[in-house]
Amino acid sequence: MQTSGPEPRVVVGVDGSPSSYAALRWAVRYAELVGGVIEAVSAWDTPSDIGWAGPAVDPDFDLEQARQRFTEELNAVFAEGQRPAGLREHLVEGDPSEVLIRASQGADVLVVGSRGRGRFARAMLGSVSQRCAQHAACPVVVVRQDHDPAH
Repeated sequence: MQTSGPEPRVVVGVDGSPSSYAALRWAVRYAELVGGVIEAVSAWDTPSDIGWAGPAVDPDFDLEQARQRFTEELNAVFAEGQRPAGLREHLVEGDPSEVLIRASQGADVLVVGSRGRGRFARAMLGSVSQRCAQHAACPVVVVRQDHDPAH
């Protein structure tokens, strides 16, 4: 595998869905195998930016909520003090698929869950994972939800 730098970059999308947790666990195992770093990426938008009706919401409040949610999502996968040493956390404002496609630049692999928090839970492949598979600048691994929550 050709690397983009001294350490392979394994970028993984985290959105709080069970399949994104499985993707994060997969990315950690893969990074350990190749001696790479894990970049956990979470995207957030203010409600006014994504077309919700009503008055604009304070972006600082939205950012703080997004930070708290991202921390909770990482804590759901890793026990306290058990985060991998090579884990880098990136909270980015924007559309999740666009954020992940940008993050794939120079990465060795982009890892996403098969279905996220979107409205179409019955879909075989979520819209974000599908767009990433089509447009990422590196290979994409799409991970299905774990059947056993302990793994």
